[in-house]
Amino acid sequence: MRILSDEQVAVALKALNMYLSAAPNPETGLTPVASSKDLDAKRQALINEPLSPMVASFLSETLSLSDFKTQIDRINKRNELWGFKGIKGQMFFNLLYNGCVDEAELAAELRAAIAVPDNDDIAKSRIRNFSSYARRIGETIEAAGGSKQSRPKPSSVPFFLSYFWQILQPSVWPVYYTNSVQVLADLNLFQPADDLADSYEVYKALHIELQAIFSAEAKKPFTLYDVEHVWWYLNSQKHSVTAEVVPAPANMQATVLPQPQSTVTQLPDSYVPPIVAIIPRLAANDPALEAAAKASGISIARALEKNVHVAFTMLGYETQLLGQGQGRVQDGLALSRDYSYAVIWDAKARQNGYSMGTDDRTIREYITTQSRELKKRLHLRNLYYVIISSKFQDDFDELIRGIKMETDISEVCLLESDVLLAMVEAKLRDPNQISLGPDGLQRVFCRSGIIMADDVKNDLV
Repeated sequence: MRILSDEQVAVALKALNMYLSAAPNPETGLTPVASSKDLDAKRQALINEPLSPMVASFLSETLSLSDFKTQIDRINKRNELWGFKGIKGQMFFNLLYNGCVDEAELAAELRAAIAVPDNDDIAKSRIRNFSSYARRIGETIEAAGGSKQSRPKPSSVPFFLSYFWQILQPSVWPVYYTNSVQVLADLNLFQPADDLADSYEVYKALHIELQAIFSAEAKKPFTLYDVEHVWWYLNSQKHSVTAEVVPAPANMQATVLPQPQSTVTQLPDSYVPPIVAIIPRLAANDPALEAAAKASGISIARALEKNVHVAFTMLGYETQLLGQGQGRVQDGLALSRDYSYAVIWDAKARQNGYSMGTDDRTIREYITTQSRELKKRLHLRNLYYVIISSKFQDDFDELIRGIKMETDISEVCLLESDVLLAMVEAKLRDPNQISLGPDGLQRVFCRSGIIMADDVKNDLV
């Protein structure tokens, strides 16, 4: 039975053609289509060896549960091709393993669940059964006094199981990506049901229907991976902001407003408010914003600091805006007392990306002082130092090593500015699913170096 109406098909085809006609990435020289083709080739090679044989070994009981978990983790850390290392993948697996009281029972439940289903009804049954098992582990953890974040979330089950199903039958079972679900819902092509099993059944049928529609439109075969790539591309374009500088009357501040349209062609679907959505343009020190900033009595650099502060506040952190006028200190602080960590952050507005220059010594000095003072005063378990800018001209290996060796900082994170948009989008879209802890936003800060929006999507998938 057909799922999509003619109007919905038109929406889907518009999304497809945006993906097919997208320009090459200026850094890689590859179009989204070419980049996706390269990704799929890497996926297939990894499925052929070692993923598919390894899953088969686990199913035949020649590979133990602990070895299976370790090998899956190692492969996905080295090959970030599916987003399995996020909270609904490897972290969910770890919570199941750490929370179960009977390892043999978990192995049996897992083998029964990840084996390829013969049909949709069996797939639905396995999702329901494994969700019940995950819920039972959570109840056991709670009864033993365990924390909320240590309980595996049943909402992770469709992604977790479909990841293994598509390894064994990639042409039949699409992965239940959070990104795909959200984009399809935003396009009014799919509405998740309360029953996770029912949701996956419709999601799978929808992807098979779209596979045929897209193949006909593109005049070439489309795989389930190809359909998935359309949704990833659309999400990557979601936070493109077009703004104009509106001249202000003499007695009124200038305002940055979205580009007006004569007609509304599509209702808004982004959860990111304008004060956060403008951050990438502020971080790029966009000259088009200078007049509005000047008329508002603020510099672009200070506006960036204030808006980043707003973003951390919206995420649920206890925040302080410092920066200008506060002496040699960081621009701001974001604190999570519940999870015993703080983010010390600086925002840098740069058109051509941030390079350290003469900032190195200053940063080392105040980070040394601030990190020791925060650790002593608040007794925090972890401190993260974060620089936010449009992009970065190098990876700052020496600075990162120095700060981690000489201070109480756990990690030094270089956040491209659209990372904050991805974090706010994820948090506001599903506030009960995305916490500030190790099963949520804290994961973003748990590695040093350059962090991009796709990294966040993989962490929070």
